[in-house]
Amino acid sequence: MSSRFFYIFCAKFFETMNIQQLEYIVALDDHRHFVEAAESCHITQPTLTMQVKKLEDEIGVQIFNRAKKPIEPTPAGEEIIIRARQILREIAELRNFVSNEQKSIEGEFRLGIIPTLAPYLIPRFLPQFVKDNPKTHLHIEEIESEQLLKALHNNRIDLGLMVTPAEERQIREIPLFYEPFLFYAPYDHPYMHNELIDDKSLDPAKVLVLTEGHCFRNQTLDICGKNRQNNNAFGFFYESGSIEALKSMVKKGIGYTLVPELSVDPLTDKPFVRRFAEPEPVREVSIVVHQNFTRELLIEKLKEAILDNLPDNFKKTKSFKKIKWR
Repeated sequence: MSSRFFYIFCAKFFETMNIQQLEYIVALDDHRHFVEAAESCHITQPTLTMQVKKLEDEIGVQIFNRAKKPIEPTPAGEEIIIRARQILREIAELRNFVSNEQKSIEGEFRLGIIPTLAPYLIPRFLPQFVKDNPKTHLHIEEIESEQLLKALHNNRIDLGLMVTPAEERQIREIPLFYEPFLFYAPYDHPYMHNELIDDKSLDPAKVLVLTEGHCFRNQTLDICGKNRQNNNAFGFFYESGSIEALKSMVKKGIGYTLVPELSVDPLTDKPFVRRFAEPEPVREVSIVVHQNFTRELLIEKLKEAILDNLPDNFKKTKSFKKIKWR
């Protein structure tokens, strides 16, 4: 086969062939018998015959001389089969590489986490994760939700811990748990006489919220039933980037707020906390990765460390309503 003809043939060949057809012609070369080749490929003999003939018709080259008994490749067919074997070998090596990548978690990985999760979740799971995976090093960065998604798209981070659903194309979400929102108010607030809080009774003008950019802010305002307006009941305008700062304001008797349950200290916060009536408003917390991320074992190990260190009541089935942030 001349070089020029072979390059023209290759271009046409790779436009039409698929991996199965490569496997069929290699099997037919190995067995030199249609029935035996078909059996080795776990297909019927007519299917194999049809696929080989279809490939020959599409590329315009006869691969096998069927007049010979047993059949044998044509001169051009021998060249094709040599390259088919090489391609299949490289595909097998690629599959092995991907498989090893999925099972390997050695090295450094970049983890983004939203600020309303970071101070409450990281101390819970990180010690176990480090102990169980000594060859894995996490570079952890606090980053707001929208920026975290951009960082995943731009390959600036490998994984994220955030509130979902994000409903973002090419982003895979692995839900971990549902964290309740809790009502946080001064201990002498009239609502604190109730065992459970009705979210319909909340007044957005009296709710302290986080600054723009925090998904928790959007969810808080959603629970209150309407968008926050510039006027409020405080005589001043205050928004914070810290849940702890909002809690401190409330403890001084200024308004009330909503907090995620992981942020509540059972000892110091108990007098200021009430649960909502069922269905409780919750936020869905997930691991997020780009669809091209292949380190499945890393995802499983991170998930395991987080779930092992959640409060017991998080694992009990409850009646809840998931609050979206977008």
